[in-house]
Amino acid sequence: MWTSGRMSNAKNFLGLGVSLYFWGLMDLTTTVLSGSAKPLTKSQEDNLSDKLLLHQRMKRSWVWNQFFVLEEYTGTDPLYVGKLHSDMDRGDGSIKYILSGEGAGIVFTIDDTTGDIHAIQRLDREERSQYTLRAQALDRRTGRPMEPESEFIIKIQDINDNEPKFLDGPYVASVPEMSPVGTSVIQVTATDADDPTYGNSARVVYSILQGQPYFSVDSRTGLIRTALMNMDREAKEYYEVIIQAKDMGGQLGGLAGTTTVNITLSDVNDNPPRFLQKHYQMNVLESAPVSSIVGRVIAKDLDEGINAEMKYSLVDGDGLDVFDINTDPNYQVGIITVRKPLSFESKKSYTLKVEGANPHLEMRFLNLGPFRDTTTVHISVEDVDEPPVFEPSFYFVEVPEDVEIGTTIQIISAKDPDVTNNSIRYSIDRSSDPGRFFYVDITTGALMTARPLDREDISWHNITVMAMELNNPSQVGSVSVTVKVLDVNDNAPEFARFYEAFVCENAKAGQLIQTVSAVDQDDPQEGQHFYYSLAPEAANNPNFTLRDNQDNTAWILTRRSGFRQHEQNTFYLPILITDNGRPRLSSTSTLTVHVCSCDDDGVVISCNAEAYILPVSLSRGALIAILACIFVLLVLVLLILSMRRHRKQPYIINEEENIHENIVRYDDEGGGEEDTEAFDIAAMWNPREAQVVVKSRQDMMPEIESLSRYVPQTCVMDSNVHNYVLAKLYEADMDLWAPPFDSLQTYMFEGNGSVAESLSSLQSVTTDSDQSYDYLTDWGPRFKKLAEMYGVTDGSGALW
Repeated sequence: MWTSGRMSNAKNFLGLGVSLYFWGLMDLTTTVLSGSAKPLTKSQEDNLSDKLLLHQRMKRSWVWNQFFVLEEYTGTDPLYVGKLHSDMDRGDGSIKYILSGEGAGIVFTIDDTTGDIHAIQRLDREERSQYTLRAQALDRRTGRPMEPESEFIIKIQDINDNEPKFLDGPYVASVPEMSPVGTSVIQVTATDADDPTYGNSARVVYSILQGQPYFSVDSRTGLIRTALMNMDREAKEYYEVIIQAKDMGGQLGGLAGTTTVNITLSDVNDNPPRFLQKHYQMNVLESAPVSSIVGRVIAKDLDEGINAEMKYSLVDGDGLDVFDINTDPNYQVGIITVRKPLSFESKKSYTLKVEGANPHLEMRFLNLGPFRDTTTVHISVEDVDEPPVFEPSFYFVEVPEDVEIGTTIQIISAKDPDVTNNSIRYSIDRSSDPGRFFYVDITTGALMTARPLDREDISWHNITVMAMELNNPSQVGSVSVTVKVLDVNDNAPEFARFYEAFVCENAKAGQLIQTVSAVDQDDPQEGQHFYYSLAPEAANNPNFTLRDNQDNTAWILTRRSGFRQHEQNTFYLPILITDNGRPRLSSTSTLTVHVCSCDDDGVVISCNAEAYILPVSLSRGALIAILACIFVLLVLVLLILSMRRHRKQPYIINEEENIHENIVRYDDEGGGEEDTEAFDIAAMWNPREAQVVVKSRQDMMPEIESLSRYVPQTCVMDSNVHNYVLAKLYEADMDLWAPPFDSLQTYMFEGNGSVAESLSSLQSVTTDSDQSYDYLTDWGPRFKKLAEMYGVTDGSGALW
């Protein structure tokens, strides 16, 4: 509906006398006209007049700017928006109205006859706040536009249909315990989807529904603060606070939304540590290795995290240098460990004073301290059966390689550290001495050589000597012994390689034909130096001479000229090489010299002697005779070899025939002086006899029974005998033709310690009983002298 004031403005704007009608809510026509119909300026009127002169039909008979419609319409009929009308419309239906643009035909429809616009869908300003559409009036019969297309806007007017929402909720926050009142915790924010420019629909006010009296919230900003002093985490750690946001400025009828804020009191160091026990009792074995754990102590702290960290230390006691304490960072316990080796025999108990303290302190809580505590730890050392201990703990021995077998090179010493001081028995770990080059005396610990040493073969030996307690074989100690084999001059020098020289037939006297050098497996401290000369049998060699260069090399020179292949094509020159060791050793090496034919420049052409053709040819008969002779010689050789083979009788023991004869027991006195085949005891008293090969008996196989369990422990074998036995053992190991058994005769233990007991009759003279010795006559001629001593008579009555 147009008023007169509004209509004059419209005519001034259009200059076309077009009627425009709007039906809507809340006097929308007045709003549209007052917002869009404005007087034209002079320049706008002139510009519009020019365009109307150029386009007579482009006059605009209608205009509008925007419509308003409320959102969330819940009625059943379409919502009326407004009406379009042209002054050319006579009401006869000849004008057709068309609507296009955003939402045309879907959200908004127009009655093509009346121009009425309706909303056919529910509108939501929060989804879309306005729509831009285009309208046009057409001739219904011809479809020709009656007016130019014009654009207008439909705006959606807001209502309070959205409650405030906390998009980031629920919230999680923390604040230190014991914080002052008013300490900021967290700020919460609620958003309202309604139009903030229209009324109070989007004006939010905050309030707290749950969490008082501990916390408060600012009604305008949503900032949460502490409201109670001295909140203790150890008393209550978690708080659940519910915050409400209400629109319409918090007035009645406003919509509200809530969120949850989970607040945790973070820890501060306001609790000092305290030991749960004021006295600890611990035990440790004296065999505990260094750094092993003795026990644990713990001081309890009600705080957590960095505020509960502990630092343990030893502050007093008699074991400060023997024990140590470390802090376990995971469990905050103090771990007491062994710092030095323990000895029950030296000290049986220790007392320590342990302190536990917080390393991280807060100045404002120092008045709650002190933040440290102490406890007493008593440690008892328990006795264990310890293995033998070597003194020193490592041995280094230097031995010349020509040392004799059985020579003592080092005394290995170990002792039982326990109070009982058990006896020690020594042995060698055979895995460290697979070649069995050494032997250790079981009681004295004397380390001896058991085989010849050769520096050129093995220059270093690393052996392990073990010591075992006699009463407790499970207690075994060990020590490393490094043996360095020192060099002696026991290898003669020899050629570095095989030398083969060539001399030309046209060679002149004094010509160099070969340079030789030597090597020596020995390694003297002063270095190697070799001396060269011709062997004595070739000292006056007419063909070649030798010059020693004094640099471990020598030249071979021709002494004459005129060598001829057909006379002699090969010469053998013996050369004597001597080293500088002590004693000096020498060897003779042979140089082979071939005579060759050469050109004028000395280049070898041929070194083979020319064959001379025999002038006389052999007949067929001669060839047959020669072959016959060769055949006869072969037959003779085969016959001789066959005879020699049958004559060889290798030593084989027939066990079925000689089993009784070959078992020899040594539990008797032996055969006496006439038993010349028995063991030569004279060699037992001469160590040099160890190097002599003793004739072995092959007529018997001795049966050996171990007598070690009958030997008193105090008995020690003589060192000479020991060396001799080791030498004989090595000799038996190296002799490939010796029988596969060992023969051992023991002469030291006749008497009470012998298995055969005493065989002496010296004590029989003290008895009064008559004893008959007639049985001595049955023992044979060997015991004739003994029978005579006891007055035994033969069967004829004469003394035997």
